[in-house]
Amino acid sequence: MPFQPPLPSEYAAQSRDDIIARIQRHKNSFGPSLVVLGHHYQEDDVIRFADFTGDSLKLSQIAARQKHARYVVFCGVHFMAESADILTGDDVAVILPDLSAGCSMADMAHIDQLEDAWDFLTAATDATIVPITYVNSSADVKAFCGRHGGACCTSSNARLILEWALDRGQKAIFLPDQHLGRNTACAMGHALDSMVLYDPKQRDGGLSAQSVRDSTFILWKGHCSVHGLFTTANCDEIRGLDPAFNILVHPECSREVVQRSDYAGSTEYIIKTVGDAPPGTKWAIGTEIHLVTRLAAAHPDKTVRSLAGIQCLCTTMYRIDIKHLLYVLDQLAAGRVVNRITVPPDVKRDAVLALDRMLANAAPQPASVD
Repeated sequence: MPFQPPLPSEYAAQSRDDIIARIQRHKNSFGPSLVVLGHHYQEDDVIRFADFTGDSLKLSQIAARQKHARYVVFCGVHFMAESADILTGDDVAVILPDLSAGCSMADMAHIDQLEDAWDFLTAATDATIVPITYVNSSADVKAFCGRHGGACCTSSNARLILEWALDRGQKAIFLPDQHLGRNTACAMGHALDSMVLYDPKQRDGGLSAQSVRDSTFILWKGHCSVHGLFTTANCDEIRGLDPAFNILVHPECSREVVQRSDYAGSTEYIIKTVGDAPPGTKWAIGTEIHLVTRLAAAHPDKTVRSLAGIQCLCTTMYRIDIKHLLYVLDQLAAGRVVNRITVPPDVKRDAVLALDRMLANAAPQPASVD
């Protein structure tokens, strides 16, 4: 990840109220030329300044539709800002308030590892392999998939995209999240023994050529550090605490946790499911704590809590706070664009191919994973 220099000492000395007031003044001054995007997992102090909230791809698509925007400040993580730069025009500067806000899952799939994997896999079998990458990946990985006839997917449309991939080839490699890939393939009716796990830290991914030939899905050994914290023991504890609780989890959770849950689906699915639920219902949710807390506040007529008894926090996104937001806006007001995220033109071109194939074949919908 790029290095984020420490903020000038003046930012540590300012009160929260002063910071909030200064950010609002900047927003008023820039008007529609400035768009602030806030991911669902961002803390409330930052979300209050977001012109739009949502998941990573939705926010990038929204940014691309803002005709008067010159600056897009993405309060999320690095790969999200890359996606916004891919989809917006060259005249729009995409800014990440803290350059160290990365994604551990995206970092589990480097482009050089993927190129090595591709060499091994394509030598191991004559079957056509279609590469599919979750949007939680670097621009380089998205571009690789675009160059090799593959596509991106979201947690909402992963099933449709994997079905599309198997219509085009005999096998799919899915990265970087093994759990979303496994849960989706199982929901499609495929058995676990049709899936193999490629470990980029091992020679040839820890696989034999025969195991590749025998597989339908090659899952990358990556995971979300937040959703990986939820366990079957959490599910059992909730059931013992009160059987009336509905367990609702994100498909980045392990297969075992998804099987123990009542519902599983994307962030948008989670939000909609709780919103549509009758008053008085109880929900234990397996996803990032800021979203869970926000849902609880938005639905006081329901009981909403985290599935786990610990703080399941996206620590990298938490690095973006109102001090860093103020800093980049102060710099903009002084005529300086700092922390700009730019994707090289050739990478952008191939990444767009992967995104376009996704959009052409699967409209993002808040679908559940069985």
